Amino acid sequence: MLAHSRANFNRSRVSSSSPRTALLHLLLCFVLFRLCHSFSSWEKACKSPMASEMVMVDEFPFPSQITTTKPLSLMGHGLTDMEIHFLQIKFTAIGVYLDPEIVGHLKQWKGKPGNVLAEDDDFFEAVTSAPVEKFFRIVVIKEIKGSQYGGPLEVAVRDRLAAEDKYEEEEEAALEKVVEFFQSKYCKTKSVITFHFPATSKTAEIAFSTEGKEDSKMVVDNENVVKMIKKWYLGGTSGVSPSTIASLANTLSEKLSK
Repeated sequence: MLAHSRANFNRSRVSSSSPRTALLHLLLCFVLFRLCHSFSSWEKACKSPMASEMVMVDEFPFPSQITTTKPLSLMGHGLTDMEIHFLQIKFTAIGVYLDPEIVGHLKQWKGKPGNVLAEDDDFFEAVTSAPVEKFFRIVVIKEIKGSQYGGPLEVAVRDRLAAEDKYEEEEEAALEKVVEFFQSKYCKTKSVITFHFPATSKTAEIAFSTEGKEDSKMVVDNENVVKMIKKWYLGGTSGVSPSTIASLANTLSEKLSK
């Protein structure tokens, strides 16, 4: 009788503990699975192209490649800045993205070193005019009003057009729209301004994004104004950012040597 009771007790203990043991086993397996999955995701993220293919331009990250209608490569980068009483004031960080096919339009400069190309305005005229997609990404370093960005842009474009006797009513109206676009903006640090120049169009799309505000865009459809906006950043010795021109010249020199 006693042995029978002990047997019943043991069966009862096994039957009552087995579900708990199975549940704990399942929970342990789930936790281990999640840990392995998290480690795998972390490992993939560390090895992903975007994790390793970022270029720092004065502490601001620029992807080495972006995709619009097709992949564009970061061919040049630099700053707009000014030195006042030996103190460097930095305004914007710049990234110039170009279709790699641009190299095919620049073959006559093959073998020229970057420092020579940086001083060659004919070379940068060819870069500006090449029928390939272009994209400029500008990140604000020092907070400014939108008018402080749009004002110098207006002056540069107008003066370039006037020098070529191309500043007519149509150009004035198109440029005024650009000025108005920036007039209402406040460019906080890390705000981003982009210019997109499609290969198959004579237009330009300007976009502005900043924290806490909805992104805004506009299209410039005057060919002459569009060309001079390009030249503001790609103008060789008269470009707004000598460091960007030097970077672009060095990169293209390297590409042309291959």
